[in-house]
Amino acid sequence: MPRTPLIAGNWKMNGPINEAVPLAKALVSGLDAVSGVDKVVCPPFISLPAVSEALRGSTVKLGAQNMHHLEKGAYTGEVSPSMLSEICQYVILGHSERRQYFCETDETVNQKVKAALNYSLLPIVCVGENLDQREGGQTESFISSQIKGAFNDIAWNDSIIVAYEPIWAIGTGRAATAEMAQETVASIRRELSSIFGNDAGQQVRILYGGSVTPDNIAELISQADIDGALVGGASLNADSFANIVKSSAGGR
Repeated sequence: MPRTPLIAGNWKMNGPINEAVPLAKALVSGLDAVSGVDKVVCPPFISLPAVSEALRGSTVKLGAQNMHHLEKGAYTGEVSPSMLSEICQYVILGHSERRQYFCETDETVNQKVKAALNYSLLPIVCVGENLDQREGGQTESFISSQIKGAFNDIAWNDSIIVAYEPIWAIGTGRAATAEMAQETVASIRRELSSIFGNDAGQQVRILYGGSVTPDNIAELISQADIDGALVGGASLNADSFANIVKSSAGGR
């Protein structure tokens, strides 16, 4: 079966509520009628309720940028999966910025993936190598270890989504070429197939992230194993994000 493309916008720590809501409404206006592609926006926690209301009844879905793996407790500053499941459909897990700045590990990502699936959230699980690993020929082995760690002791679930984000391309304007991205995404699909079985491996949607723009999305989405994008900076501009989504509609 063809895999439906998915474009997710990661707004990161940008935009107060009075900017988030107009952006969400502009995206609904421009994208609600676009079919053949799943559309997701992931604003900061503080904007989730307001953006949820702005998206209500539309085909644009809501995601969070992170979560704790436990349902409740004395974890100041954290947000639980049960809280998110009331308004969100998706959640980004294991983003390289979470790993780099907040000491997340493959083990904590694994705990969060299990929790997300338990609460019927669709996890977008991020993996990717840094520049030294890329130049040292360690990309495939490093990402393989991340995949194995993230999905340790997890049974196949068709809600699983993976995002390949080469760290050296995030926010740098230096995107991987479509061929480079395809090569790594194909290796991710092989690893997922070895864990979950070939049929499941062919069903998993794998996104590319890292300086995705309206100018390079068409070439990326044309690759056999790339099923969409996790978009950073370009998702903060309604026209840019809409163009990326429209270029991805209908798949290959």
